[in-house]
Amino acid sequence: MDDHGRVVALLGREPRGDYEVVVRDEAGEPVVIRNAPLLADGTPMPTRYWLVGERAREAVSRLEAAGGVRAAEAAVEPDELAAAHGRYAAERDASMPAGHHGPRPAGGVGGTRQGVKCLHAHYAWFLAGGDDPVGRWVEEQLR
Repeated sequence: MDDHGRVVALLGREPRGDYEVVVRDEAGEPVVIRNAPLLADGTPMPTRYWLVGERAREAVSRLEAAGGVRAAEAAVEPDELAAAHGRYAAERDASMPAGHHGPRPAGGVGGTRQGVKCLHAHYAWFLAGGDDPVGRWVEEQLR
């Protein structure tokens, strides 16, 4: 199966915008995709990195269900988290098409400006090489 077919199967639906696979597991399966900042219809896409790998996604879902969002927020320094949101937004914003004058994505990781909204988004960015203290915390919890 090609990457697109595999991503569709992992998501359970057709992606609404352009993306590329940026992290793979040891078998070559997609784990993280990097989304374009705009969907095909021009709608802003604030979530730049998406965790699609089945094992990773399920493990992070279990962590979230056990109170992981609150625990991560308590474990990470607020200033460090705010700086991560800023880095994420700057990276995403730098990928906007030149001359774009329509709506733009906003916020940081997972589209939020502060705090922790979604461990999946933080972990996906961390796996793709992002300097994310929440993603680092998730990695430690999953070990």
